[in-house]
Amino acid sequence: MIVAVDRHWGIGKNGKLLVSIPEDQRLFREETMGKVVIMGRKTVESLPGGKPLYGRTTMVLSRDPGYKVKGAQCFSDPEALLKALPPVPSQDVFVAGGEEIYRLFLPRCDTAHVTYIDYAYEADAHFPDLDKDPEWVMDMETEEATYFDLCYCFRRYTRS
Repeated sequence: MIVAVDRHWGIGKNGKLLVSIPEDQRLFREETMGKVVIMGRKTVESLPGGKPLYGRTTMVLSRDPGYKVKGAQCFSDPEALLKALPPVPSQDVFVAGGEEIYRLFLPRCDTAHVTYIDYAYEADAHFPDLDKDPEWVMDMETEEATYFDLCYCFRRYTRS
């Protein structure tokens, strides 16, 4: 999984990210380029032009079995999506949101790359709080960085 969260594990409001931090966007691009990215319909539609991200294999999960988006593989069944994953190492598959997709696939993931933003936004979408989940351990945290007046860091959580 790859996600940016606020102090209360909020990830979005009204279908948009809470904040865009250039260094977080760079990390996302570097981590996912050339890899498989799983996302929900609302997430793909929130991307520029409603199109999948360049240079990645995009797999979209939607409740609508007729849903299609050019340049992506679309599925209405999570098991069908998992069976269709290309034969790549698990570290080359990223779940990239939104909230329902994160919750659905969290039990199948072993690593979460989290940009932790030390600020409390008003959010209507949240990621599960891995700090309160005994199955997850933070095993890496970078030095704090700033973007204007926001403090943030990059963390990696692994399933224990």
